[in-house]
Amino acid sequence: MALREDDGLHRPMIQSTEPVPEPVSSALEDTLSDTSLSYVQRLRRATSIELATLFRLAAPAIIVYLLNNVTSMSTQIFCGHLGNLELAAASLGNNGVQLFAYGVMLGMGSAVETLCGQAYGAHKYDMLGVYLQRSTILLMVTGIPLMLIYIFSKPILLLLGQSTSIASASALFLYGLIPQIFAYAANFPIQKFLQAQSIVNPSAYIAAAMLVVHILLTWIALYLFDWGLLGASLILSFSWWVIVVAQFVYILVSDRCKLTWTGFNVLAFSGLWDFVKLSAASAVMLCLETWYFQILVLLAGLLENPEVALDSLAICGTILGWVFMISVGFNAAASVRVSNELGAGHPKSAAYAVVMVTLSSFIIAVICAVVVLALRHIISYAFTDGATVAEAVSELTPLLAISIVLNGVQPVLSGVAVGCGWQAFVAYVNVGCYYVVGIPLGSLLGLKFNLGVKGIWSGMLGGTAMQTLILLWVTIRTDWGKEVGIPFSIFCLFSVSKVEKARTRLDKWHQKKIEPLLSDGEETQMTDPSSQGHD
Repeated sequence: MALREDDGLHRPMIQSTEPVPEPVSSALEDTLSDTSLSYVQRLRRATSIELATLFRLAAPAIIVYLLNNVTSMSTQIFCGHLGNLELAAASLGNNGVQLFAYGVMLGMGSAVETLCGQAYGAHKYDMLGVYLQRSTILLMVTGIPLMLIYIFSKPILLLLGQSTSIASASALFLYGLIPQIFAYAANFPIQKFLQAQSIVNPSAYIAAAMLVVHILLTWIALYLFDWGLLGASLILSFSWWVIVVAQFVYILVSDRCKLTWTGFNVLAFSGLWDFVKLSAASAVMLCLETWYFQILVLLAGLLENPEVALDSLAICGTILGWVFMISVGFNAAASVRVSNELGAGHPKSAAYAVVMVTLSSFIIAVICAVVVLALRHIISYAFTDGATVAEAVSELTPLLAISIVLNGVQPVLSGVAVGCGWQAFVAYVNVGCYYVVGIPLGSLLGLKFNLGVKGIWSGMLGGTAMQTLILLWVTIRTDWGKEVGIPFSIFCLFSVSKVEKARTRLDKWHQKKIEPLLSDGEETQMTDPSSQGHD
């Protein structure tokens, strides 16, 4: 590496003698453009290339999200063995307040996913480290108001109608999770930074190793030292910080990151306002989706016989959550593939990646839905021995199957949106479909027409279906680049050549705040659906 002075700032520059990694293979683009091959040959070769890349990204991402989920769940299980009050406190802390903070931080972190992915595809490697630092700064600042929610959680929970004993115990548990907030603030930018470079296996190895260590430490804290709820949550926070430190150490020592991490940079403090807007839109987009099912649970609590309804919903929600982790993995893969290909100037590859990731996730979701339907009468016995709850779960299983299928497509399309930088647009779609259509319709069917939990869930499924169709239509109508003569042209994914739009928009966005600080070759990219040529 050599240093260059530019406007009084010293920062590493990539020289032509450096070995430059190729973030996105041109093999897929070349195959899709090779007119010497027949349609079938192009399709077969392109599918082989894309599936290999896709599952190499998606499989470790799925493992990471599953292991992170299990890490928090293991703490909840340990607390449950301390007593019913401790279980209620840990469940409320994990699935209520903590899930809110998780959604905010993960959503805001997707801004890094957009910008790093496109910058990496465009070979502007040194900007990835700047985006990582800028996002970390922003998320750390965001953690301060979230910390206040944790500190004042007891009066908040009392205001929401919780009993004094549960509110006090939950508040104690949440006090120990305050360090976890700032671990989230560091973890998600690092995770997205690595994913943008298709580096996913190290995070999976770290998460797997830390799960084992976390279980051991939690057992020691609770059963040897008798630290109780506060000790359990402090161990959980500690485990998350170990994950953060391990991933950052990997970035420092790995040759794969030597061009993308060039040290701390003063540019991280510039252009923050535009970064705030993109990050806020990302957080709103994800939080609106996260809260949607929670509102379903709250509405079910208003029914005449809420116990069975809530128990059956909890079982269905757990099953849906585990299958959802698969879709979230494909979501991450979709975001990386689309942003990398757009940044590299490969419109055909971006369009083909969208088709393949959506079909792959959809097929797996359909298989899971069929399995759930086949086991509808016995699946609840994995959670409870109650025959009444088992019957209720059996009645809800068709709705669960439909939700699984929709969740096989919707998160992937959201990942495409993140890869393109459409977060604000998707946030508006979510507000309209979920909160203007889905929740009112579910309330009307379930409470007014006395259809119970099935009515509530059916109405809210209508909102999810509407959102999925809108995202699908926008994706189909997006102008990805030059027309390609393969059978997928019916999706309108290969229309007019406007690949430079992504570069122009991102350069313009980046120049708003830091053009005086950068040379002409260091701008970045972001896209939005409003100018993608949907017509």
